[in-house]
Amino acid sequence: MSIPNRTNSEPPKNNQSINGSSTETLDADWKGIYRIGGVAALMQFTCTLIIIIVTSTLGLKPISAHEYFTLLESNKIVGLLRDDFLSLIIIALYLLTFFALYGALRRDNCVYAALATVLTFVAVTCSFASHSGFSIVHLSEQYAAASTDAVRSQLLAAGEAIIASDMWNSTAGFMAGILLQGAGVLISVVMLRGRTFSKVTAYAGILANGFDLAQHLIHPLLRSIASILLMIAGPFYLLWFPLLSRDLFKLGRLEKKVTVEKQRATLP
Repeated sequence: MSIPNRTNSEPPKNNQSINGSSTETLDADWKGIYRIGGVAALMQFTCTLIIIIVTSTLGLKPISAHEYFTLLESNKIVGLLRDDFLSLIIIALYLLTFFALYGALRRDNCVYAALATVLTFVAVTCSFASHSGFSIVHLSEQYAAASTDAVRSQLLAAGEAIIASDMWNSTAGFMAGILLQGAGVLISVVMLRGRTFSKVTAYAGILANGFDLAQHLIHPLLRSIASILLMIAGPFYLLWFPLLSRDLFKLGRLEKKVTVEKQRATLP
């Protein structure tokens, strides 16, 4: 992907990027957004770790309505954890992370940073709309209270229909994954070609989102290979999220320093 860099004929002044090179003075109003984005990225890292622990100790996501209902009836918290609620939290936090990334990268390449942010917002909306968690919980409660086999059979059929249209099986979920990981690759390429984020952060983002995007694309046809690609992407996410958090926090501190220096410069 070839992304043009924004250039300026005048030499940059009054600021430094994370890599030590000079850049234009950043707007101090963004410092709070950078910190919020840093916290969000750190929360994404934490949720990813918890997901790995949950899947390795409690098991993977249930694959049938009966398995869902039985699990939720026996332990609702475990059922919610295995139903990928943490993945939904990670996806929701992208709203904060990418808005902060747009603010940080708008001077490197405003157009592509904005495009990646818009794609992310659309993907998050699709993910919210297609997640089946609360619907499954509602049906499981009805299933537990059902008094006849006929009612239970109807509820099981309804549960299977919800699973078939959830975030991992529906067209909306499929497109959300492509848009979200595509936006991740795009924003990482902007990082790589700019001077605001470290190169390690950019490469980690390209690898994490790149492998994840590839597994989304082939998942409908080659699920076994897609699972392998997702396992490869996982460690890169564990690297990318904390690096994002580190760089965004550094930008927040840098903004504060620049603001203080500007205030001192205006003093008589």
